[in-house]
Amino acid sequence: MNAKPDVRLPAVSVIMPVLDEERHLRGAVQAILAQEYDGEMEVVIAIGPSKDRTDEIAAELVAETASFKSKRVHTVPNPTGRTPAALNAAIKASRHPIVVRVDGHGILSPNYIATAVRLLEETGAQNVGGIMHAEGENAWEDAVAAAMTSKIGVGNAAFHTGGEAGSAETVYLGVFRREALEQQGGYNEEFIRAQDWELNFRIREAGGLIWFSPELRVSYRPRPSVKALAKQYKDYGRWRHVVARYHEGSINLRYLAPPTAVCAIAAGIVVGAALTPWAFLIPAGYLAAITLGSLPAGKGLSLKARLQIPIALATMHMSWGYGFLTSPKSLARRVIASRRPAVLSSTSS
Repeated sequence: MNAKPDVRLPAVSVIMPVLDEERHLRGAVQAILAQEYDGEMEVVIAIGPSKDRTDEIAAELVAETASFKSKRVHTVPNPTGRTPAALNAAIKASRHPIVVRVDGHGILSPNYIATAVRLLEETGAQNVGGIMHAEGENAWEDAVAAAMTSKIGVGNAAFHTGGEAGSAETVYLGVFRREALEQQGGYNEEFIRAQDWELNFRIREAGGLIWFSPELRVSYRPRPSVKALAKQYKDYGRWRHVVARYHEGSINLRYLAPPTAVCAIAAGIVVGAALTPWAFLIPAGYLAAITLGSLPAGKGLSLKARLQIPIALATMHMSWGYGFLTSPKSLARRVIASRRPAVLSSTSS
């Protein structure tokens, strides 16, 4: 880590928003510091108001890297605890031309940064990203990981299930050219979720390229309980409806499937109880579909994990759909009022 950096490679700033990340923070930062990249690197951790030992662990990492010449960790406060505010604070405190976003529970593959820098150069993209590879540390998390990487769980989303390299609407996390972030004024802090999509939308509107590559891989730690997973996916659905109202035409059948399933199952239960038991075929059919769909998804996992995959799938689908259906228009109006038009560079025609 004390080796002299390769001056031919661009220096890199890794930004990391953290809140209650006691369990994974040290491992995530160690994976960054161990990157197979010879250029200069800094890690900027934006600290939210955590209720666990996150602050203490971050301070230890700062102290442990204080003597390093090319790979140091430092922190900035994020009193709101909101992810986009944390990202903007970390961007402002960082200084290098390449900005890598990493979450506190994400583990970069060893050549992630080197590959991303190469892809930025090869493609001319403003942002590159890859696969969100969910990996569990117990049976429940293995079940969630299987659900999150299966088409029955998340449809055909390339950053979950993989796919060919190419231009994309958005990517997981992202490795940016600083000029693109500064040109667009960073993240819109009204987007508590979906801030990546909104920023990438503005970059694309300004003529920039967003590039997906399966060469880039980040190991992701799933939520540790049904309750936490349900909250995560309810928020995803809620904010995806905000995005749909914010940008008409951005919705597709994949996003409509969960709310449709929620409505159909609810109707089947109500009609089945009030009028005819035949209506119970709708929820029964859904349960049969996710049970059968969990079989290939659970290949190679323990029996305990395989048995929990249908629970994970139902939690994801129902929570996402409920969040989408109950997303208030007032939230969308507030976000739309904060709309930031894409900023074209001075060299754009």
